[in-house]
Amino acid sequence: MPGPLVAVPTYHLARGRITDWSSGGYALPQPYVDALRRAGGRPVLVPAPDPGGAGAVLDMCDAVLLAGGGDLAPTGPAHPEVYGVDTDRDDLELALVAAAVRAGVPTLAICRGFQVANVAFGGTLLPHLPDVDGLRPHGTPVGGQSVVHDVKVASGSALETVCGNEVRNCVSHHHQGVDRVGEGLVPVAWSDDGLIEALERDGGEGFFVAVQWHPEMSAGTDPVQQALFDALVSSAFA
Repeated sequence: MPGPLVAVPTYHLARGRITDWSSGGYALPQPYVDALRRAGGRPVLVPAPDPGGAGAVLDMCDAVLLAGGGDLAPTGPAHPEVYGVDTDRDDLELALVAAAVRAGVPTLAICRGFQVANVAFGGTLLPHLPDVDGLRPHGTPVGGQSVVHDVKVASGSALETVCGNEVRNCVSHHHQGVDRVGEGLVPVAWSDDGLIEALERDGGEGFFVAVQWHPEMSAGTDPVQQALFDALVSSAFA
């Protein structure tokens, strides 16, 4: 039996980003594809904007993965460190995560996707973590400078069922994070400095897990990180 189709909105590459791609392009880092395929899923890359919108994407796919990427467009004055804004991708992903939750479509959101999920439900973001006293370094997205840290997971959460109550060696590179949690979401994991590292639906049905770190980067060698992708795909079979 063919594996479920997993919708993954893509990065929009600017003109000249790839040699001889004079008109730009759309792409997704390979580790996401590899992790989904190991889990038995079939990635469907979705460039934004999609002519049919979120509903059309969900009509053809069995699950959703929101990947990393640049910052969401600020709703007010932009912090000087804001980068990589793509409003077409913002619009598609914000609509997609909300529609997927309403329809009960299994969803895994990673890094930027974690932040999209929070904003989709009315939450807010910390615009630049280095400006916040007491937070440890969480990596630098531009230039790919990552840090590795542990994450403590709440007892009784879906994330605990998938990964256990402590997730070690999480790879992170992000400069923003969750501030006010969106309506209907609940924090279920934290780094040792208190930064929220995962969100779930509060009492919601179906699989919905959003994590701030990058499980795809170590999933090939770490079964705990791969388990997130396995759980997404197995939920799509249910």
